[in-house]
Amino acid sequence: MAGQAEGNRVEAGRALLPTASPARTRAAVRELLRPHRGLAWAGFGLMVLATSVGLLTQPLLGHIVDVVTERRSPDALTLPVLALTGVAVVQGVTTALGMSLVSRLGETVLARLRELFVERALALPLERLEKAGSGDLNARVTRDVSRVADAVRGALPELARSALSIVLTLGALAVLDWRFLLAALVALPVQAHTARWYVRNAVPLYAKERIATGAQQQQLLDTIGGARTVRAYRLQAGHTRRVTDRSRASVELTMRGVQLVLRFYSRLHIAEYAGLSAVLVTGFLLVRSGSASVGTATAAALYFHSLFGPVNTALVLLDDAQSATAGLARLVGVVDEPVPASAEHADDRPTATGAPSVTLTAVSHAYVPGRPVLHGVDLEIRPKERVALVGTTGAGKTTLAKLVAGLHRPESGRIDIGGLEPDESSRLVGLVTQEVHVFAGPLADDLRLARPQADDEELREALATVGALGWAEALPEGLETVVGDGGHRLTADRAQQLALARLLLADPPVVVLDEATAEAGSSGARQLDEAAERALRGRTALVVAHRLSQAATADRVVVLSDGRVVESGTHEELLTVDGAYATLWQAWSGSRSPAPDGP
Repeated sequence: MAGQAEGNRVEAGRALLPTASPARTRAAVRELLRPHRGLAWAGFGLMVLATSVGLLTQPLLGHIVDVVTERRSPDALTLPVLALTGVAVVQGVTTALGMSLVSRLGETVLARLRELFVERALALPLERLEKAGSGDLNARVTRDVSRVADAVRGALPELARSALSIVLTLGALAVLDWRFLLAALVALPVQAHTARWYVRNAVPLYAKERIATGAQQQQLLDTIGGARTVRAYRLQAGHTRRVTDRSRASVELTMRGVQLVLRFYSRLHIAEYAGLSAVLVTGFLLVRSGSASVGTATAAALYFHSLFGPVNTALVLLDDAQSATAGLARLVGVVDEPVPASAEHADDRPTATGAPSVTLTAVSHAYVPGRPVLHGVDLEIRPKERVALVGTTGAGKTTLAKLVAGLHRPESGRIDIGGLEPDESSRLVGLVTQEVHVFAGPLADDLRLARPQADDEELREALATVGALGWAEALPEGLETVVGDGGHRLTADRAQQLALARLLLADPPVVVLDEATAEAGSSGARQLDEAAERALRGRTALVVAHRLSQAATADRVVVLSDGRVVESGTHEELLTVDGAYATLWQAWSGSRSPAPDGP
Protein backbone atom coordinates (compact mmCIF):
# COMPACT_ATOMS: atom_id res chain seq x y z
CA MET A 1 0.00 0.00 0.00
CA ALA A 2 1.22 3.52 -0.74
CA GLY A 3 2.92 5.18 2.19
CA GLN A 4 4.38 2.01 3.60
CA ALA A 5 8.13 1.82 3.63
CA GLU A 6 8.13 -1.86 4.30
CA GLY A 7 5.70 -4.31 2.84
CA ASN A 8 6.56 -7.88 3.51
CA ARG A 9 9.82 -7.88 5.39
CA VAL A 10 11.17 -11.35 5.90
CA GLU A 11 12.75 -12.39 9.17
CA ALA A 12 13.77 -15.99 9.74
CA GLY A 13 11.56 -17.16 6.89
CA ARG A 14 8.50 -15.15 8.00
CA ALA A 15 6.84 -12.36 6.02
CA LEU A 16 6.52 -9.77 8.79
CA LEU A 17 3.60 -7.39 8.90
CA PRO A 18 4.44 -4.03 7.32
CA THR A 19 5.88 -0.93 8.97
CA ALA A 20 4.64 2.48 7.84
CA SER A 21 7.03 5.08 6.46
CA PRO A 22 7.69 8.27 8.52
CA ALA A 23 5.56 10.32 6.12
CA ARG A 24 2.66 7.90 6.38
CA THR A 25 2.99 7.76 10.17
CA ARG A 26 2.76 11.56 10.40
CA ALA A 27 -0.22 11.56 8.06
CA ALA A 28 -1.95 8.94 10.19
CA VAL A 29 -1.43 11.04 13.33
CA ARG A 30 -2.93 14.07 11.57
CA GLU A 31 -5.93 11.96 10.54
CA LEU A 32 -6.43 10.83 14.12
CA LEU A 33 -6.12 14.40 15.48
CA ARG A 34 -8.45 16.00 12.93
CA PRO A 35 -11.73 15.16 14.72
CA HIS A 36 -10.35 16.65 17.96
CA ARG A 37 -9.03 20.00 16.71
CA GLY A 38 -11.03 21.97 19.29
CA LEU A 39 -9.55 20.01 22.16
CA ALA A 40 -6.08 20.37 20.65
CA TRP A 41 -6.35 24.14 20.27
CA ALA A 42 -7.75 24.55 23.80
CA GLY A 43 -4.91 22.53 25.32
CA PHE A 44 -2.29 24.29 23.23
CA GLY A 45 -3.71 27.73 24.10
CA LEU A 46 -3.62 27.04 27.83
CA MET A 47 -0.06 25.77 27.57
CA VAL A 48 0.99 28.94 25.73
CA LEU A 49 -0.70 31.07 28.40
CA ALA A 50 0.95 29.12 31.24
CA THR A 51 4.40 29.37 29.67
CA SER A 52 3.99 33.08 28.87
CA VAL A 53 2.96 33.90 32.42
CA GLY A 54 5.89 31.87 33.77
CA LEU A 55 8.33 33.95 31.71
CA LEU A 56 7.49 36.97 33.88
CA THR A 57 9.49 35.36 36.71
CA GLN A 58 12.95 36.29 35.37
CA PRO A 59 12.23 40.01 34.72
CA LEU A 60 10.67 40.30 38.17
CA LEU A 61 13.77 38.74 39.74
CA GLY A 62 15.91 41.08 37.65
CA HIS A 63 13.86 44.02 38.93
CA ILE A 64 14.46 42.89 42.51
CA VAL A 65 18.21 42.78 41.76
CA ASP A 66 18.05 46.38 40.46
CA VAL A 67 16.14 47.49 43.58
CA VAL A 68 18.84 46.00 45.79
CA THR A 69 21.83 47.27 43.78
CA GLU A 70 20.35 50.78 43.61
CA ARG A 71 19.69 50.70 47.41
CA ARG A 72 16.04 51.66 47.11
CA SER A 73 13.51 51.51 49.94
CA PRO A 74 12.51 48.00 51.09
CA ASP A 75 8.91 48.92 50.28
CA ALA A 76 9.88 48.76 46.60
CA LEU A 77 10.21 44.97 46.95
CA THR A 78 6.57 44.44 47.95
CA LEU A 79 5.02 44.74 44.50
CA PRO A 80 7.48 42.45 42.64
CA VAL A 81 7.24 39.80 45.40
CA LEU A 82 3.41 39.85 45.21
CA ALA A 83 3.68 39.66 41.44
CA LEU A 84 5.90 36.60 41.71
CA THR A 85 3.28 34.95 43.92
CA GLY A 86 0.55 35.73 41.39
CA VAL A 87 2.69 34.37 38.56
CA ALA A 88 3.21 31.11 40.43
CA VAL A 89 -0.53 30.68 41.09
CA VAL A 90 -1.66 31.52 37.56
CA GLN A 91 1.06 29.43 35.96
CA GLY A 92 0.24 26.44 38.16
CA VAL A 93 -3.48 26.53 37.41
CA THR A 94 -3.14 27.06 33.65
CA THR A 95 -0.39 24.43 33.40
CA ALA A 96 -2.56 21.87 35.18
CA LEU A 97 -5.54 22.61 32.92
CA GLY A 98 -3.43 22.62 29.76
CA MET A 99 -1.63 19.39 30.65
CA SER A 100 -4.94 17.67 31.44
CA LEU A 101 -6.40 18.67 28.07
CA VAL A 102 -3.28 17.55 26.19
CA SER A 103 -3.33 14.26 28.10
CA ARG A 104 -7.01 13.80 27.32
CA LEU A 105 -6.28 14.44 23.66
CA GLY A 106 -3.48 11.88 23.66
CA GLU A 107 -5.56 9.21 25.40
CA THR A 108 -8.47 9.78 23.01
CA VAL A 109 -6.25 9.45 19.95
CA LEU A 110 -4.48 6.41 21.42
CA ALA A 111 -7.81 4.70 22.12
CA ARG A 112 -8.88 5.27 18.52
CA LEU A 113 -5.56 3.93 17.23
CA ARG A 114 -6.00 0.81 19.34
CA GLU A 115 -9.50 0.30 17.97
CA LEU A 116 -8.27 0.64 14.39
CA PHE A 117 -5.36 -1.71 15.05
CA VAL A 118 -7.53 -4.42 16.60
CA GLU A 119 -10.21 -4.00 13.93
CA ARG A 120 -7.70 -4.37 11.10
CA ALA A 121 -5.76 -7.20 12.79
CA LEU A 122 -8.99 -9.18 13.19
CA ALA A 123 -9.94 -8.51 9.57
CA LEU A 124 -6.62 -9.68 8.13
CA PRO A 125 -6.68 -13.04 6.38
CA LEU A 126 -5.57 -15.89 8.61
CA GLU A 127 -2.90 -16.83 6.07
CA ARG A 128 -1.36 -13.35 6.34
CA LEU A 129 -1.11 -13.59 10.12
CA GLU A 130 0.29 -17.12 9.96
CA LYS A 131 3.02 -15.99 7.55
CA ALA A 132 3.99 -13.14 9.88
CA GLY A 133 4.02 -15.39 12.93
CA SER A 134 2.30 -14.78 16.24
CA GLY A 135 5.46 -13.25 17.71
CA ASP A 136 5.37 -10.25 15.34
CA LEU A 137 1.72 -9.48 16.06
CA ASN A 138 2.20 -10.14 19.78
CA ALA A 139 5.13 -7.71 19.96
CA ARG A 140 3.02 -5.00 18.32
CA VAL A 141 0.00 -5.62 20.51
CA THR A 142 2.06 -5.59 23.73
CA ARG A 143 5.38 -3.78 23.57
CA ASP A 144 4.67 -1.32 20.76
CA VAL A 145 1.27 -0.33 22.15
CA SER A 146 2.85 0.03 25.60
CA ARG A 147 5.62 2.29 24.29
CA VAL A 148 3.16 4.50 22.44
CA ALA A 149 0.86 4.63 25.47
CA ASP A 150 3.73 5.62 27.78
CA ALA A 151 4.74 8.35 25.35
CA VAL A 152 1.20 9.69 25.11
CA ARG A 153 0.75 9.75 28.88
CA GLY A 154 4.15 11.13 29.81
CA ALA A 155 6.20 12.32 26.88
CA LEU A 156 3.56 14.14 24.81
CA PRO A 157 2.39 16.65 27.46
CA GLU A 158 5.94 17.30 28.71
CA LEU A 159 7.31 17.60 25.20
CA ALA A 160 4.64 20.12 24.29
CA ARG A 161 5.36 22.20 27.39
CA SER A 162 9.12 22.02 26.87
CA ALA A 163 8.89 23.06 23.22
CA LEU A 164 6.74 26.05 24.12
CA SER A 165 9.12 27.04 26.92
CA ILE A 166 12.10 26.96 24.57
CA VAL A 167 10.45 29.04 21.86
CA LEU A 168 8.92 31.63 24.20
CA THR A 169 12.08 31.92 26.32
CA LEU A 170 14.15 32.72 23.24
CA GLY A 171 11.55 35.33 22.36
CA ALA A 172 11.82 36.81 25.87
CA LEU A 173 15.62 37.06 25.48
CA ALA A 174 15.10 39.02 22.29
CA VAL A 175 12.74 41.40 24.14
CA LEU A 176 15.38 42.07 26.77
CA ASP A 177 18.04 42.78 24.12
CA TRP A 178 18.56 41.19 20.71
CA ARG A 179 22.22 40.65 21.57
CA PHE A 180 21.26 38.29 24.40
CA LEU A 181 19.33 36.21 21.86
CA LEU A 182 22.36 36.04 19.56
CA ALA A 183 24.53 34.94 22.47
CA ALA A 184 22.04 32.22 23.41
CA LEU A 185 21.97 30.97 19.84
CA VAL A 186 25.64 30.03 20.12
CA ALA A 187 24.43 26.73 21.58
CA LEU A 188 21.95 26.11 18.77
CA PRO A 189 24.32 24.69 16.09
CA VAL A 190 25.73 22.12 18.52
CA GLN A 191 22.25 21.14 19.74
CA ALA A 192 20.80 20.92 16.23
CA HIS A 193 23.70 18.86 14.94
CA THR A 194 23.46 16.56 17.97
CA ALA A 195 19.70 16.14 17.56
CA ARG A 196 20.02 15.32 13.85
CA TRP A 197 22.82 12.89 14.55
CA TYR A 198 20.76 11.19 17.22
CA VAL A 199 17.58 10.91 15.15
CA ARG A 200 19.52 9.63 12.15
CA ASN A 201 21.01 6.83 14.24
CA ALA A 202 18.15 6.18 16.67
CA VAL A 203 15.28 5.61 14.23
CA PRO A 204 16.79 2.62 12.39
CA LEU A 205 18.25 1.28 15.63
CA TYR A 206 14.88 1.23 17.39
CA ALA A 207 13.21 -0.27 14.33
CA LYS A 208 15.78 -3.11 14.36
CA GLU A 209 15.23 -3.55 18.09
CA ARG A 210 11.46 -3.99 17.51
CA ILE A 211 12.06 -6.63 14.85
CA ALA A 212 14.57 -8.44 17.05
CA THR A 213 12.10 -8.38 19.93
CA GLY A 214 9.38 -9.83 17.70
CA ALA A 215 11.73 -12.59 16.55
CA GLN A 216 12.66 -13.32 20.17
CA GLN A 217 9.02 -13.57 21.22
CA GLN A 218 8.22 -15.77 18.23
CA GLN A 219 11.01 -18.18 19.17
CA LEU A 220 9.83 -18.27 22.77
CA LEU A 221 6.23 -18.94 21.68
CA ASP A 222 7.36 -21.68 19.29
CA THR A 223 9.53 -23.33 21.93
CA ILE A 224 6.97 -23.14 24.75
CA GLY A 225 4.06 -24.09 22.51
CA GLY A 226 5.90 -27.15 21.23
CA ALA A 227 7.50 -28.06 24.55
CA ARG A 228 6.22 -31.63 24.47
CA THR A 229 7.57 -32.25 20.99
CA VAL A 230 10.88 -30.57 21.87
CA ARG A 231 11.32 -32.87 24.85
CA ALA A 232 10.11 -35.94 23.01
CA TYR A 233 12.74 -35.53 20.28
CA ARG A 234 15.41 -34.19 22.65
CA LEU A 235 15.63 -30.87 20.83
CA GLN A 236 16.12 -28.80 23.99
CA ALA A 237 19.69 -27.81 23.17
CA GLY A 238 18.85 -26.49 19.71
CA HIS A 239 15.81 -24.54 20.88
CA THR A 240 17.70 -23.14 23.86
CA ARG A 241 20.48 -22.01 21.53
CA ARG A 242 18.01 -20.26 19.21
CA VAL A 243 16.29 -18.54 22.14
CA THR A 244 19.69 -17.47 23.47
CA ASP A 245 20.85 -16.16 20.09
CA ARG A 246 17.71 -14.11 19.53
CA SER A 247 17.73 -12.82 23.11
CA ARG A 248 21.38 -11.84 22.73
CA ALA A 249 20.62 -10.01 19.49
CA SER A 250 17.84 -8.07 21.24
CA VAL A 251 20.07 -7.21 24.22
CA GLU A 252 22.92 -6.09 21.96
CA LEU A 253 20.61 -3.69 20.13
CA THR A 254 19.35 -2.37 23.48
CA MET A 255 22.92 -1.73 24.68
CA ARG A 256 23.72 0.05 21.43
CA GLY A 257 20.78 2.31 22.22
CA VAL A 258 22.18 3.04 25.70
CA GLN A 259 25.59 3.94 24.24
CA LEU A 260 23.89 6.19 21.73
CA VAL A 261 22.07 8.06 24.50
CA LEU A 262 25.27 8.54 26.55
CA ARG A 263 27.11 10.04 23.57
CA PHE A 264 24.06 12.19 22.93
CA TYR A 265 24.15 13.80 26.39
CA SER A 266 27.89 14.35 26.39
CA ARG A 267 27.53 16.52 23.27
CA LEU A 268 24.64 18.49 24.78
CA HIS A 269 26.67 19.55 27.82
CA ILE A 270 29.13 21.29 25.50
CA ALA A 271 26.27 23.31 24.01
CA GLU A 272 24.97 24.34 27.45
CA TYR A 273 28.33 25.60 28.71
CA ALA A 274 29.07 27.44 25.47
CA GLY A 275 25.69 29.20 25.44
CA LEU A 276 25.75 30.20 29.11
CA SER A 277 29.28 31.57 28.77
CA ALA A 278 28.22 33.65 25.76
CA VAL A 279 25.21 35.12 27.61
CA LEU A 280 27.29 36.00 30.70
CA VAL A 281 29.98 37.67 28.61
CA THR A 282 27.35 39.62 26.65
CA GLY A 283 25.70 40.76 29.89
CA PHE A 284 29.04 41.91 31.30
CA LEU A 285 29.79 43.95 28.17
CA LEU A 286 26.32 45.54 28.03
CA VAL A 287 26.36 46.48 31.73
CA ARG A 288 29.84 47.98 31.41
CA SER A 289 28.75 50.05 28.41
CA GLY A 290 25.57 51.17 30.18
CA SER A 291 23.32 49.50 27.60
CA ALA A 292 21.72 47.24 30.21
CA SER A 293 21.27 47.16 33.96
CA VAL A 294 22.56 44.47 36.27
CA GLY A 295 18.96 43.29 36.71
CA THR A 296 18.49 42.93 32.96
CA ALA A 297 21.72 40.95 32.61
CA THR A 298 20.59 38.79 35.54
CA ALA A 299 17.23 38.16 33.87
CA ALA A 300 18.98 37.15 30.64
CA ALA A 301 21.25 34.71 32.46
CA LEU A 302 18.26 33.27 34.32
CA TYR A 303 16.36 32.93 31.05
CA PHE A 304 19.15 30.96 29.46
CA HIS A 305 19.64 28.85 32.57
CA SER A 306 15.91 28.13 32.61
CA LEU A 307 16.34 26.65 29.12
CA PHE A 308 18.44 23.81 30.55
CA GLY A 309 15.36 22.16 32.02
CA PRO A 310 13.04 22.20 28.98
CA VAL A 311 15.89 21.51 26.53
CA ASN A 312 17.08 18.51 28.53
CA THR A 313 13.50 17.36 29.03
CA ALA A 314 12.79 17.67 25.32
CA LEU A 315 15.92 15.76 24.47
CA VAL A 316 15.24 13.08 27.08
CA LEU A 317 11.76 12.74 25.66
CA LEU A 318 13.25 12.71 22.18
CA ASP A 319 14.65 9.31 23.08
CA ASP A 320 11.21 8.15 24.21
CA ALA A 321 9.64 9.78 21.18
CA GLN A 322 11.93 7.94 18.79
CA SER A 323 11.16 4.66 20.51
CA ALA A 324 7.42 5.42 20.45
CA THR A 325 7.61 6.57 16.84
CA ALA A 326 9.13 3.25 15.82
CA GLY A 327 6.30 1.45 17.62
CA LEU A 328 3.72 3.82 16.13
CA ALA A 329 4.99 3.11 12.63
CA ARG A 330 4.53 -0.61 13.24
CA LEU A 331 0.96 -0.05 14.48
CA VAL A 332 0.10 2.19 11.53
CA GLY A 333 1.60 -0.42 9.21
CA VAL A 334 -0.99 -2.92 10.42
CA VAL A 335 -3.80 -0.33 10.29
CA ASP A 336 -2.90 0.35 6.65
CA GLU A 337 -2.64 -3.32 5.73
CA PRO A 338 -5.22 -4.04 3.00
CA VAL A 339 -7.96 -6.52 3.81
CA PRO A 340 -10.19 -8.42 1.41
CA ALA A 341 -13.03 -6.32 0.04
CA SER A 342 -15.46 -8.90 1.34
CA ALA A 343 -14.37 -8.17 4.91
CA GLU A 344 -15.01 -4.44 4.48
CA HIS A 345 -18.49 -5.01 3.07
CA ALA A 346 -19.51 -8.05 5.07
CA ASP A 347 -22.84 -6.51 6.05
CA ASP A 348 -23.72 -5.90 2.40
CA ARG A 349 -22.99 -9.42 1.24
CA PRO A 350 -25.97 -11.56 0.28
CA THR A 351 -26.57 -14.70 2.28
CA ALA A 352 -27.83 -18.01 1.09
CA THR A 353 -31.42 -18.85 1.93
CA GLY A 354 -32.24 -22.21 3.46
CA ALA A 355 -29.60 -24.91 3.65
CA PRO A 356 -27.48 -24.58 0.47
CA SER A 357 -25.31 -27.14 -1.21
CA VAL A 358 -21.52 -27.01 -0.93
CA THR A 359 -19.51 -27.80 -4.05
CA LEU A 360 -15.72 -28.13 -4.27
CA THR A 361 -14.34 -28.28 -7.81
CA ALA A 362 -10.70 -29.28 -8.38
CA VAL A 363 -9.64 -27.66 -5.11
CA SER A 364 -5.92 -27.69 -4.37
CA HIS A 365 -4.07 -25.90 -1.59
CA ALA A 366 -0.53 -25.54 -0.30
CA TYR A 367 0.79 -23.63 2.70
CA VAL A 368 4.31 -23.77 1.26
CA PRO A 369 4.71 -23.42 -2.52
CA GLY A 370 5.49 -26.73 -4.13
CA ARG A 371 4.21 -28.77 -1.18
CA PRO A 372 0.46 -29.19 -1.73
CA VAL A 373 -1.75 -30.43 1.07
CA LEU A 374 -4.83 -30.98 -1.09
CA HIS A 375 -4.78 -32.26 -4.68
CA GLY A 376 -7.73 -31.51 -6.98
CA VAL A 377 -10.48 -32.35 -4.51
CA ASP A 378 -13.98 -32.67 -5.98
CA LEU A 379 -16.78 -32.91 -3.45
CA GLU A 380 -20.46 -32.05 -3.31
CA ILE A 381 -22.45 -31.82 -0.10
CA ARG A 382 -26.17 -31.73 -0.80
CA PRO A 383 -28.55 -29.37 1.07
CA LYS A 384 -29.07 -30.49 4.69
CA GLU A 385 -26.70 -33.42 4.16
CA ARG A 386 -24.25 -34.28 6.91
CA VAL A 387 -20.90 -35.45 5.57
CA ALA A 388 -18.24 -36.92 7.86
CA LEU A 389 -14.64 -36.33 6.79
CA VAL A 390 -12.24 -39.01 8.00
CA GLY A 391 -8.64 -39.96 7.40
CA THR A 392 -5.31 -40.43 9.09
CA THR A 393 -3.33 -37.56 10.58
CA GLY A 394 -1.96 -35.31 7.85
CA ALA A 395 -4.55 -36.36 5.28
CA GLY A 396 -5.72 -32.75 4.84
CA LYS A 397 -9.00 -32.86 6.78
CA THR A 398 -8.49 -29.64 8.76
CA THR A 399 -7.20 -27.81 5.68
CA LEU A 400 -10.31 -28.77 3.76
CA ALA A 401 -12.50 -27.67 6.68
CA LYS A 402 -10.76 -24.27 6.83
CA LEU A 403 -11.22 -23.79 3.08
CA VAL A 404 -14.95 -24.48 3.31
CA ALA A 405 -15.18 -22.12 6.32
CA GLY A 406 -13.40 -19.40 4.35
CA LEU A 407 -10.38 -19.12 6.63
CA HIS A 408 -8.14 -19.84 3.64
CA ARG A 409 -8.61 -19.42 -0.07
CA PRO A 410 -7.80 -22.41 -2.27
CA GLU A 411 -4.64 -22.16 -4.31
CA SER A 412 -6.62 -23.41 -7.29
CA GLY A 413 -10.15 -24.60 -7.92
CA ARG A 414 -13.41 -23.21 -6.63
CA ILE A 415 -15.66 -23.57 -3.60
CA ASP A 416 -19.32 -22.71 -4.13
CA ILE A 417 -21.87 -22.40 -1.32
CA GLY A 418 -25.31 -21.69 -2.66
CA GLY A 419 -23.83 -19.65 -5.50
CA LEU A 420 -21.46 -17.71 -3.22
CA GLU A 421 -17.81 -18.09 -2.24
CA PRO A 422 -16.98 -18.52 1.45
CA ASP A 423 -14.67 -16.09 3.24
CA GLU A 424 -13.73 -15.17 6.80
CA SER A 425 -16.41 -12.47 7.10
CA SER A 426 -19.13 -14.57 5.50
CA ARG A 427 -22.28 -15.48 7.37
CA LEU A 428 -22.68 -18.56 5.23
CA VAL A 429 -20.59 -20.92 7.33
CA GLY A 430 -20.33 -21.48 11.06
CA LEU A 431 -17.14 -23.09 12.29
CA VAL A 432 -16.60 -24.87 15.60
CA THR A 433 -13.13 -26.27 16.20
CA GLN A 434 -11.48 -28.41 18.83
CA GLU A 435 -9.99 -25.30 20.45
CA VAL A 436 -12.83 -23.27 21.96
CA HIS A 437 -12.18 -19.90 23.59
CA VAL A 438 -14.38 -18.84 26.49
CA PHE A 439 -14.38 -15.06 26.59
CA ALA A 440 -13.98 -13.39 29.98
CA GLY A 441 -17.25 -11.94 31.21
CA PRO A 442 -20.84 -12.95 31.97
CA LEU A 443 -21.94 -16.18 30.31
CA ALA A 444 -24.84 -14.33 28.67
CA ASP A 445 -22.45 -11.84 27.04
CA ASP A 446 -20.35 -14.72 25.74
CA LEU A 447 -23.43 -16.20 24.07
CA ARG A 448 -24.54 -12.84 22.66
CA LEU A 449 -21.32 -12.56 20.70
CA ALA A 450 -23.10 -14.74 18.16
CA ARG A 451 -26.32 -12.70 18.22
CA PRO A 452 -26.07 -9.37 20.12
CA GLN A 453 -29.85 -8.78 20.04
CA ALA A 454 -30.76 -12.17 21.54
CA ASP A 455 -32.96 -12.01 24.65
CA ASP A 456 -32.61 -14.22 27.72
CA GLU A 457 -35.26 -16.65 26.49
CA GLU A 458 -33.38 -17.21 23.22
CA LEU A 459 -30.16 -17.81 25.17
CA ARG A 460 -31.88 -20.40 27.35
CA GLU A 461 -33.39 -22.07 24.32
CA ALA A 462 -29.96 -22.40 22.66
CA LEU A 463 -28.45 -23.80 25.86
CA ALA A 464 -31.30 -26.24 26.29
CA THR A 465 -30.90 -27.51 22.72
CA VAL A 466 -27.27 -28.50 23.37
CA GLY A 467 -28.04 -29.88 26.84
CA ALA A 468 -26.28 -27.08 28.72
CA LEU A 469 -29.17 -25.21 30.37
CA GLY A 470 -29.05 -27.30 33.55
CA TRP A 471 -25.47 -26.57 34.49
CA ALA A 472 -25.68 -22.99 33.20
CA GLU A 473 -28.59 -22.12 35.51
CA ALA A 474 -26.86 -23.94 38.37
CA LEU A 475 -23.91 -21.53 38.23
CA PRO A 476 -23.64 -19.12 41.20
CA GLU A 477 -25.31 -16.26 39.30
CA GLY A 478 -26.92 -18.20 36.49
CA LEU A 479 -26.35 -16.71 33.03
CA GLU A 480 -24.77 -13.63 34.63
CA THR A 481 -21.94 -15.68 36.14
CA VAL A 482 -18.55 -14.43 34.99
CA VAL A 483 -16.72 -17.15 33.06
CA GLY A 484 -13.31 -17.35 31.37
CA ASP A 485 -10.11 -15.83 32.74
CA GLY A 486 -10.65 -14.47 36.23
CA GLY A 487 -14.07 -16.10 36.48
CA HIS A 488 -15.73 -19.48 36.68
CA ARG A 489 -13.70 -21.99 34.70
CA LEU A 490 -15.66 -24.23 32.34
CA THR A 491 -14.60 -27.80 31.66
CA ALA A 492 -13.67 -28.78 28.10
CA ASP A 493 -17.03 -30.42 27.37
CA ARG A 494 -18.97 -27.45 28.77
CA ALA A 495 -16.89 -25.04 26.70
CA GLN A 496 -17.80 -27.10 23.63
CA GLN A 497 -21.48 -26.94 24.54
CA LEU A 498 -21.13 -23.18 24.85
CA ALA A 499 -19.58 -23.05 21.37
CA LEU A 500 -22.45 -25.13 19.96
CA ALA A 501 -24.98 -22.81 21.64
CA ARG A 502 -23.28 -19.83 20.01
CA LEU A 503 -23.53 -21.67 16.72
CA LEU A 504 -27.29 -22.06 17.15
CA LEU A 505 -27.65 -18.35 17.92
CA ALA A 506 -25.60 -17.37 14.86
CA ASP A 507 -27.83 -19.68 12.79
CA PRO A 508 -25.55 -20.20 9.72
CA PRO A 509 -26.96 -22.31 6.87
CA VAL A 510 -23.72 -24.33 6.64
CA VAL A 511 -21.72 -25.70 9.57
CA VAL A 512 -18.20 -27.08 9.76
CA LEU A 513 -17.23 -29.03 12.87
CA ASP A 514 -13.48 -29.60 13.00
CA GLU A 515 -13.03 -32.26 15.70
CA ALA A 516 -15.32 -30.08 17.81
CA THR A 517 -16.00 -32.80 20.37
CA ALA A 518 -12.51 -34.31 20.51
CA GLU A 519 -11.60 -32.81 23.89
CA ALA A 520 -14.44 -34.51 25.73
CA GLY A 521 -13.60 -37.53 27.85
CA SER A 522 -15.50 -40.74 27.50
CA SER A 523 -18.14 -39.59 29.99
CA GLY A 524 -18.99 -36.50 27.97
CA ALA A 525 -18.47 -37.84 24.46
CA ARG A 526 -21.99 -39.16 23.95
CA GLN A 527 -23.55 -36.00 25.40
CA LEU A 528 -21.47 -33.78 23.09
CA ASP A 529 -22.23 -35.93 20.07
CA GLU A 530 -25.94 -35.62 20.80
CA ALA A 531 -25.58 -31.86 21.28
CA ALA A 532 -23.75 -31.55 17.97
CA GLU A 533 -26.41 -33.63 16.22
CA ARG A 534 -29.17 -31.32 17.50
CA ALA A 535 -27.17 -28.22 16.49
CA LEU A 536 -26.72 -29.55 12.94
CA ARG A 537 -30.38 -30.38 12.27
CA GLY A 538 -31.66 -28.68 9.13
CA ARG A 539 -28.19 -27.48 8.10
CA THR A 540 -25.66 -28.55 5.53
CA ALA A 541 -22.76 -29.91 7.56
CA LEU A 542 -19.16 -31.04 7.13
CA VAL A 543 -17.90 -32.89 10.21
CA VAL A 544 -14.21 -33.68 10.66
CA ALA A 545 -14.72 -36.83 12.70
CA HIS A 546 -12.37 -37.51 15.58
CA ARG A 547 -14.40 -40.53 16.67
CA LEU A 548 -15.70 -42.82 13.95
CA SER A 549 -18.97 -43.07 15.85
CA GLN A 550 -19.66 -39.63 14.37
CA ALA A 551 -19.00 -41.01 10.89
CA ALA A 552 -21.34 -43.95 11.51
CA THR A 553 -24.29 -41.60 12.11
CA ALA A 554 -23.51 -39.26 9.20
CA ASP A 555 -25.45 -39.30 5.92
CA ARG A 556 -22.23 -39.88 4.03
CA VAL A 557 -18.57 -40.56 4.78
CA VAL A 558 -15.71 -39.08 2.74
CA VAL A 559 -12.23 -40.54 3.24
CA LEU A 560 -9.17 -38.36 2.61
CA SER A 561 -5.70 -39.76 2.07
CA ASP A 562 -2.68 -37.64 1.18
CA GLY A 563 -4.94 -34.74 0.23
CA ARG A 564 -7.16 -36.74 -2.11
CA VAL A 565 -10.66 -38.16 -1.81
CA VAL A 566 -10.21 -41.93 -1.97
CA GLU A 567 -13.64 -43.12 -0.83
CA SER A 568 -17.15 -41.74 -0.51
CA GLY A 569 -20.37 -43.43 0.60
CA THR A 570 -22.49 -44.35 3.57
CA HIS A 571 -21.02 -46.06 6.61
CA GLU A 572 -22.54 -49.40 5.60
CA GLU A 573 -21.45 -49.10 1.96
CA LEU A 574 -17.84 -48.36 2.84
CA LEU A 575 -17.65 -51.24 5.29
CA THR A 576 -18.71 -53.68 2.58
CA VAL A 577 -16.06 -52.33 0.18
CA ASP A 578 -13.34 -53.39 2.61
CA GLY A 579 -11.17 -50.37 1.71
CA ALA A 580 -9.50 -47.55 3.65
CA TYR A 581 -12.57 -46.73 5.74
CA ALA A 582 -13.17 -50.34 6.68
CA THR A 583 -9.55 -50.59 7.83
CA LEU A 584 -9.90 -47.42 9.92
CA TRP A 585 -13.17 -48.70 11.41
CA GLN A 586 -11.70 -52.05 12.36
CA ALA A 587 -8.68 -50.39 13.98
CA TRP A 588 -10.86 -47.91 15.86
CA SER A 589 -13.62 -50.28 16.97
CA GLY A 590 -11.08 -52.93 17.95
CA SER A 591 -9.42 -50.50 20.36
CA ARG A 592 -12.71 -49.57 22.05
CA SER A 593 -13.78 -51.22 25.27
CA PRO A 594 -17.26 -52.74 25.02
CA ALA A 595 -18.90 -50.03 27.10
CA PRO A 596 -22.60 -50.78 27.44
CA ASP A 597 -23.77 -47.25 26.74
CA GLY A 598 -22.08 -46.70 23.43
CA PRO A 599 -18.75 -46.09 21.78
